[in-house]
Amino acid sequence: MCGIAGFVSLQNAPFAEGASALGAMSTLISHRGPDGDGEWMSSDRRVGLVHRRLAIIDLTASGAQPMRAPNGTIITYNGEIYNYIELRNELAAHWTFRSTSDTEVILAAYDRWGEDCVSRLRGMFAFAIWDERNQKLFAARDRFGIKPFYYTEQGNRIFFASEAKALLPFLSDIKTDSSALAEYLTFQYTIGARTLFEGVSALLPGHTFVVSAGAITIRRYWDVQYDVDFNHSPRYFESRFEELVADSLNIHLRSDVPIGGYVSGGLDSSLVALLASKHDHRNRLAFHGRFTEYPGYDESRYAREVAERADMALHISDITAEDFRRSLNDVIYHLDFPVAGPGSFPQYMVSALAAKHVKVVLGGQGGDELLGGYARYLVAYFEQCIKAAMDGTYQKGNYVVTIESIVPNLGLLREYKPMIKEFWRDGLFDDIDKRYFRLVDRSTDMVGEVDWSSLDKSRVFEAFRDIFNNQDNVKKEAYFDKMTHFDFKCLLPALLQVEDRMSMAHGLESRVPLLDHPLVEFLATVPADVKFKGGQMKQLMKTAYRDVLPTSIVERRDKMGFPVPLKEWFKGPLEGFVADVFDQQRARKRAYFNTDVVLANFQGASQFSRKTWGLLSLELWHQRFHDRANEFKAMLKPGQQAARATLRDTVQ
Repeated sequence: MCGIAGFVSLQNAPFAEGASALGAMSTLISHRGPDGDGEWMSSDRRVGLVHRRLAIIDLTASGAQPMRAPNGTIITYNGEIYNYIELRNELAAHWTFRSTSDTEVILAAYDRWGEDCVSRLRGMFAFAIWDERNQKLFAARDRFGIKPFYYTEQGNRIFFASEAKALLPFLSDIKTDSSALAEYLTFQYTIGARTLFEGVSALLPGHTFVVSAGAITIRRYWDVQYDVDFNHSPRYFESRFEELVADSLNIHLRSDVPIGGYVSGGLDSSLVALLASKHDHRNRLAFHGRFTEYPGYDESRYAREVAERADMALHISDITAEDFRRSLNDVIYHLDFPVAGPGSFPQYMVSALAAKHVKVVLGGQGGDELLGGYARYLVAYFEQCIKAAMDGTYQKGNYVVTIESIVPNLGLLREYKPMIKEFWRDGLFDDIDKRYFRLVDRSTDMVGEVDWSSLDKSRVFEAFRDIFNNQDNVKKEAYFDKMTHFDFKCLLPALLQVEDRMSMAHGLESRVPLLDHPLVEFLATVPADVKFKGGQMKQLMKTAYRDVLPTSIVERRDKMGFPVPLKEWFKGPLEGFVADVFDQQRARKRAYFNTDVVLANFQGASQFSRKTWGLLSLELWHQRFHDRANEFKAMLKPGQQAARATLRDTVQ
């Protein structure tokens, strides 16, 4: 895993400042690759590539990048191709390999299959290849968006990078994209290619990006299809699930360095850690974060139970309010833009701990979206079951469970009474797209704080509905599949952004074995009543691994992501923190927001809400990037090369 960046001219014009541009981008992504760096620019200065290396496979100099092939292609690449050994064997008759790296395998695959090479790759990746023979730039991003790729078109050039911050020196002005902001305020993440930086776009997961003959072509090469298999028994699905998980772990554990594991105390990370520990005696380090100052936030007993069962040494980070005060600005900086709630902060702290011991760590990301692990699925499904029971429309709606089978599991929702109250406050039994939108909409109580007159909330709902009701992906009216599909396409990339940025902030590679495309494609065929039997979340995983997972974790009803005691902190050791952030002259002049209302509502509520987190993150983001825009622009000024090494710390 590494960091990549570069530029390419659209009009065959040389870039006189190309060397400075490459140096600036390299500096801004330097944390992603502590083991080496490289830059390459074509002799006519029309194309330039940057690489920052975190050496995981082929630790020798032969694995350094940008890597040039004898045929003239040159690559900068971030990620891991887990099936590189199999591909190398297949390509050996067509290519003389000079290294043992997976990087060279991509070059060989491109030489053999052209742009279709991406369909042969199994792993997490973002790369850019300059094809000298065909005078084109070919770039691609993995199927799920595990690895990032951002780009911007400025004048007659395209700039791209692993992180959006590396593109900021080339923007004429750093502005907020109002459409992306409306999406963020609604979901606390964006749901398309737009980012909060106006003019900076994300290449969507499962897409390729080609610059040729002065034009940009973006193509989707992969998408998930919910083509449900009703011909097999639950036991078949359990067995096949176990086979594919084992296969995924087997190749995810390929590495020339030891691998550790995050252990949160939940199902997904616990399963990954337990299974991984059986493969290699080196994989015996586990990492966990906890909050011990207040009751209800310490889940370490579950993590300890998993570590003991797996014979792993458990390292624990005791996270404090002072850690939050000291680290929050760095968290916002590394994220590029706020996303997906306060869990990024403890993830940052645990990644810092893990990076002291290993270069690679395994996580359980993806299980909730693939197997149905969010309580809101049960909330939404319960409402629609009531409606179907009254209307007699179970068959018409393709309901996978009945209201009678859900009732015994309603105890799972005890901790979600506030969410249910809010969900049912504004009507019942509407169309399922409107109701699920209501469940995921974080902006319903942002009335006075946000100037919605300048933001298009209706466009956000239309964009949501296009994804939620997309019959190309979910071909039948299956409410469960529609909900999980939306979260897979929109929430999961946001969570993966957190996973990538918080680990790479410390030069740590995070792997997610549950996001292996053969496994994902299989799970999309599993009937919802197997994954969600009787309203039991993640029932397929619980049943398949009942002899592997501790009973205490399988039967947990209080797992809520990575809870942070923000409410207690902001009434205690961090009292006044929010007021100090917002009570500044620049904060009071922000477009789209009414700072006085933000402060008044925060003080009146006497607790820290997710709404407050979203607005606090936005303000800190403005302070970090907008208010200091001149520091990014200064990185391109003549004579700044010598100062560039220290400027990153100034910006950060």
